[in-house]
Amino acid sequence: MPRFYIDKSICVNADRSINITGKDVNHIKNVLRLKPGESVTISDGEGTDYLCHITSLSSEMVTCDIVDIVKNASELKCMITLFQGMPKSDKLELIIQKAVELGACEIVPVMTKRTIVKLDDKKAGKRIERYNAIAKSAAEQSGRGIIPVVKDFMSFKEALQYAASLDMNIIPYEEAKGMEYSREVIKSIKAVKSLGIFIGPEGGFAKEEVEATEAMGAKCITLGNRILRTETAGLTTLSIIMFEIDE
Repeated sequence: MPRFYIDKSICVNADRSINITGKDVNHIKNVLRLKPGESVTISDGEGTDYLCHITSLSSEMVTCDIVDIVKNASELKCMITLFQGMPKSDKLELIIQKAVELGACEIVPVMTKRTIVKLDDKKAGKRIERYNAIAKSAAEQSGRGIIPVVKDFMSFKEALQYAASLDMNIIPYEEAKGMEYSREVIKSIKAVKSLGIFIGPEGGFAKEEVEATEAMGAKCITLGNRILRTETAGLTTLSIIMFEIDE
């Protein structure tokens, strides 16, 4: 069923109808070609889904009647923030899309010591805008109850400061030892409400960055005996966590 997001503060009219405006109108009418009587899901972006039937369409508005109101069941109980070392080219777009599908609530692009990409403020702002559009589209596709946020670019130091407020942080690292220890760490995530995952760029984290992350309390884990690309490592970690803690 097609899914759309609307601001909770203006969501439900007194007659239990919902008006969809903006870019979604064109998508409903001209891309999906939906008609009155067809069903859509409208989310308030805070975990509540409204199951609706379309009643009318105009060039500026789609009006839907609410059939049922349900709590969205797609969200993990742990809020996951992916601290992704900024990769080259458009790799981050794929990472954002798949991270949203796998349950991440936030993605933070991090400029590390080995990051190759250099951005000025104008380019950075445009990229963040595009990244959040990708996150919204992925949330719609995967049935998320919220729209995950792609935060502004952070330095490695800023990322550590931000991560310090989370209940737990992990850093997959190719030199980490011990699958049993790593399995225990993953299992322990069930007990926390917020988690940060640190992933390096193409060249990986510098050793001093790994040490700084461990010094602030992050647990260093292994993902196995293979060295994974940056666009694979975070998604692998998210997949393992999602399978372990999803209910």
